[in-house]
Amino acid sequence: MSQPEESKRLLLVAACALVDGDGRVLIAQRPEGKQLAGMWEFPGGKVEPGETPEETVVRELREELAIETKVACLAPLTFASHAYESFNLLMPLFVCRRYWGIPQAQEGQALKWVRPNKLRDYPMPPADEPLIPFLIDLL
Repeated sequence: MSQPEESKRLLLVAACALVDGDGRVLIAQRPEGKQLAGMWEFPGGKVEPGETPEETVVRELREELAIETKVACLAPLTFASHAYESFNLLMPLFVCRRYWGIPQAQEGQALKWVRPNKLRDYPMPPADEPLIPFLIDLL
């Protein structure tokens, strides 16, 4: 039985559209054992207490992909709001074109550089799908 809307907790997650020199966006496949395993998503993660969404993106890119960037290199693009079964997700999406290093999966996830108009070819969590048109328009 699903929870009434007013009792669901709000989960704040920050995501990043990492863009390479060819205008492609990096997506990562959720590994086995995680919720929504096998689906493709933009790198990012939960905003920790005391952290801004931008700081979360910088930390998550370091932890998940072993690359460095700075808050000043992140540009807010849009956000997603999605009601899952047990929580409401709010996810700002930042675009990052300036980073140092070559993205390498640190958590066993598959990575793929994809042209924005091909993102719909990859199954994504429901919260990520509405972000695609904004990336197509931007890139």
